[in-house]
Amino acid sequence: MLIVDSQVHIWAASSPERPWPVRPAVPHRSVPFSADDLLIEMDEAGVDRVVIVPPSWEGDYNDLALAAAKQHPTRFGVMGRLDPEMPGARDLLPGWRSQPGMLGLRFHFARPEYEAPLTEERLGWFWEEAERLGLPIMIIVNPRRLHLIDRIARRHPRLKLVMDHLAAHLGKKDVEAFCDLDNLLALARHPNVAVKASSLPACTKDSYPYRALHPVLRRVYDAFGPRRMFWGTDLSRLDCTYRQSITMFTEEIPWLSDDDKEWIMGRGLCDWIGWPMPATRSTNQGQPQ
Repeated sequence: MLIVDSQVHIWAASSPERPWPVRPAVPHRSVPFSADDLLIEMDEAGVDRVVIVPPSWEGDYNDLALAAAKQHPTRFGVMGRLDPEMPGARDLLPGWRSQPGMLGLRFHFARPEYEAPLTEERLGWFWEEAERLGLPIMIIVNPRRLHLIDRIARRHPRLKLVMDHLAAHLGKKDVEAFCDLDNLLALARHPNVAVKASSLPACTKDSYPYRALHPVLRRVYDAFGPRRMFWGTDLSRLDCTYRQSITMFTEEIPWLSDDDKEWIMGRGLCDWIGWPMPATRSTNQGQPQ
């Protein structure tokens, strides 16, 4: 089974050559997490591939992620950052995927200071261009803004959208984290919308194997199906081991079939974002925890 993580951040410390924004978001960890650090954890856990998502606290940098993908093209792909309102943004889109390792784009609209372009509907041209060019988009959003995603998905039926972290209220736990799950499930009627089942252990007070989350996952599975539900971790946010985040799905959810697991754990994501499957299949599922 191919194991592909739909989201991990890597980052470097702020420096004069590569400064962070004046008021960045708080990093998940106090010490930077590099591509080499990630490779060690991937090999120990049995993860074949990772989609690197450059984090918001660094600003709009894609350089570390692209360098990692260039050095390890079979292990890393990138969903890059772009400020669509900066001068020249439109001109960057036609060649976006010509950057080695670049698979699409990722937008952060979840924090109040980031959401105005979405809530004020200033990005109509961008959704139209991304649809025309076949650029997949990953989005993190306030769950109470999902009606705006519904509108975008309806207006642009060929635009592939992926909703991060099951659109949970990050920082909340259990019922509070998923109190707006119905808003996410409503998006399943659009065949161009998929979801990332990522960062979930951070959304519960329960311990491994996180059975408190299984009913949530069942509702998402019933709505979106295994081909539009992508496993991921947001690794730097989690307290559990990397391997446990895998076996939660591969060993602890009895209603998932082997075929379901193949799609959820990697094949579905690769198909959705256009990351060609490798010539040979992985046999890493049996690695020890």
